[in-house]
Amino acid sequence: MFRLNILRLALLGFLLTVPDAVHAAIFYPTHFTLGNGLEVIVVPNHVAPVVTQMVWYKVGASDEVGKKRGIAHYLEHLMFRGTPSIPDGEFSKIIASQGGTENAFTSYDYTAYFETVAADRLPMIMQMEADRMHNLVIAPDTAKPELSVVLNERQQRTDNNPIGRFVEKVRHTLLPHHPYGLPLIGFRHQIESLTAADAQAFYNAHYAPNNAVVVISGDVTPDDVMRLAASIYGAVPRRDVEARRALPPATLPKSGSFSMVDAGIEQPQVELHIVVPSYHTQKQQEAYAYEVLNAILDEGESGLLYRRLVRGKGLASGVASSYDPDARGDADLTIAISPAPEKKVAQVEKALRDTLNDLAQKGLDDKAVNDAKARLKREAIFARDSLMMPGYVFGSALATGHSVAAVEAWPQRIEAVTTEQVNDALRDMLKNPHTLVAELLPDPHASQAAREAAQPVLSQDRGVR
Repeated sequence: MFRLNILRLALLGFLLTVPDAVHAAIFYPTHFTLGNGLEVIVVPNHVAPVVTQMVWYKVGASDEVGKKRGIAHYLEHLMFRGTPSIPDGEFSKIIASQGGTENAFTSYDYTAYFETVAADRLPMIMQMEADRMHNLVIAPDTAKPELSVVLNERQQRTDNNPIGRFVEKVRHTLLPHHPYGLPLIGFRHQIESLTAADAQAFYNAHYAPNNAVVVISGDVTPDDVMRLAASIYGAVPRRDVEARRALPPATLPKSGSFSMVDAGIEQPQVELHIVVPSYHTQKQQEAYAYEVLNAILDEGESGLLYRRLVRGKGLASGVASSYDPDARGDADLTIAISPAPEKKVAQVEKALRDTLNDLAQKGLDDKAVNDAKARLKREAIFARDSLMMPGYVFGSALATGHSVAAVEAWPQRIEAVTTEQVNDALRDMLKNPHTLVAELLPDPHASQAAREAAQPVLSQDRGVR
């Protein structure tokens, strides 16, 4: 299958392992590891002469220690501020001059950088990422202005944004004394204390080929990518990095509910947050059952909760459920509901609970479960046609300790979920003590001028995920 002379590259010290041809289920990837420890995944897609590169570092906000909160996101910004080969501010300009796009994001468990360019520009963007993987220059005269950018982002997205303030309070209440309960961007006083030396130390401790994953998807062949990766990324020396600390177990929330009143809010919202297992913390594959359950509850206007509470009883104007099982720690399953006009928040919250309890008592049937599994598998097939999706799926998986094989086995694991397991997940969710009900309410006493002044204006700065 692989025509490249693997032995020749291995003798040059570029490859540590021979590519493993994963038995395909979704993406048909080629996966190999360079001698310096860098993992590379290739997903060909020949629909257009375009390629996307994503570089994932296995470090995020949950890896920060002490008072240096926000350093992971701050470093993400500084990664665009220059190396000896690419001066400050030129990285993005070079990509744009080639007709490409680029950006980055920080999460609790990883930091990722990506570019999309014409396929023949792949060597260029590989060289640029390899350069800043090893040669980033963090000078005080460039770091200080970027700190102002981060502070402005904090101001616009959180301090001056009622939704941002609400999300920050929800996480801090739901997950007290836990890294996931702290804001990704950091609190203002923590950001203000960060220095160029702090960022350089964090970079030296975590940014290295042996702590990174590169995903290439688009109009490429595995042979060509292997050759380029070996010659470009393979030249970046391996470096000792800090061992990743395990996350502490999630402690119970400080309270079971809270309400936040804000002049900037026009439509009230109620959110039910339940801390449930992720892929990483599950004991008996229950994360897959929660994925199916989430798909049943949240299926747009055909979703079960929408049918009952919006179309059926007319109590809500909208309802949605979300669950992301990729986290290194436990995950947050959220159900959000907005009351219909003239409906009371308490009335809608009670109706949501009554509906969930009724479902748990009667049990979801085989049709609901099988329909949800079929939809999830269809979405996985559609993801194969996306340039970005392979990077997101494989990057987030490998950055949180999972394997390529686990990603490819996902459809089979979803198919193996039984109706009984989904009903068990629903019942466990409803009796879970690690639950928070959060209400975001408009201020009935605020004037129109106060409401308009409280509306957020979001910037276009690089941001957190």
